[in-house]
Amino acid sequence: MPAARPAQRPQVALVLAMSADGKISDGARSPARFGSERDRAHLEQRIAAADGFLFGAGTLRAYGTSLPIRDAALLQHRQRQGKPPQPPHIVCSASGNLDPGLRFFGQPVPRWLLTTAAGAKPWATSSAFEQIFPVPTTATGLDWAIALAHLKTAGVQRLVVGGGGQLAAALLAIEAVDDLWLTVCPLLLGGHRAPTPVDGAGFVAAIAPRLELLSCEAIAQEVFLHYRLPRSDT
Repeated sequence: MPAARPAQRPQVALVLAMSADGKISDGARSPARFGSERDRAHLEQRIAAADGFLFGAGTLRAYGTSLPIRDAALLQHRQRQGKPPQPPHIVCSASGNLDPGLRFFGQPVPRWLLTTAAGAKPWATSSAFEQIFPVPTTATGLDWAIALAHLKTAGVQRLVVGGGGQLAAALLAIEAVDDLWLTVCPLLLGGHRAPTPVDGAGFVAAIAPRLELLSCEAIAQEVFLHYRLPRSDT
């Protein structure tokens, strides 16, 4: 049975790049820099259309940075819509154990933190995060039904999720993903330790999330896929 679905939540789009054999990183979980400049621009477009950009602590530790919107046309479009230049960049970390020396904390973006009550304590007197949301936990981590409800109440109507695989799996488990944007990149990573777009224990085939392909576009050596997942919460 799936975990409890959120009573209210933003519209959620999961945006990931993977190797041709379905890996989002190598076995050492190195930063996945195999996507092209076109793929980076694709992610920037998705972020520019959103009210929040969410990613896991492991992703932040691997890269050390987030992806601010830099494209002038995208910034102008947000301005015309009455939106701030950058949406909040939201880190999820149950422990709150993040290195304040990461370049992320010097980037010109609003920073929010989803964590536990214990994880919030080290940041209580810090200005590193504009908003901190303490969230209860379940047996598998943060209670994502409550976390997403917090974000919706805070004004996040459209949320882009940039990984990693464990975060994607947690959101899929509560049927809280509406769109999947998947870039297939031209390399093979292999190995049983390399993470996949949906990491962790996985799903039994009978209850695995089903996808509807909305578009498929090949650009140079990459394939850009857009899937929709049926939204059952209303």
